Amino acid sequence: MNEKDEDFFIELGERIARARRARGMTQQQLADVLGIAQQTLAHYEVGRSRVPASLLPALVELLMLTFEDLLCRPSARQAGKGRSASRLQLQIAAIEQLPKIKQQFVSQMLDTVLAQARR
Repeated sequence: MNEKDEDFFIELGERIARARRARGMTQQQLADVLGIAQQTLAHYEVGRSRVPASLLPALVELLMLTFEDLLCRPSARQAGKGRSASRLQLQIAAIEQLPKIKQQFVSQMLDTVLAQARR
């Protein structure tokens, strides 16, 4: 692995670990949901092993991130956005990754809550 690739996977692992901790998850909990060993996740988080592309969609959904937040360096993200995403924006991004039927269910729930709040 060349130095540029090593740096990318170290930074990716740091973003995964940071997001996992922010969600209050242990390595074991996240590894169980992903269907991998805890030690494998630990290797991803320190950049010792490459995260397979096939795990990226699950990581985005479970950690409530966008692909951009997961894969890009902070300076690259902030140049385009000006600030980091709010919790609500992260939730919306996670909802967008759900199947359409589940998106409709969430939308109906939100409609109900918003209608009650207007009363």
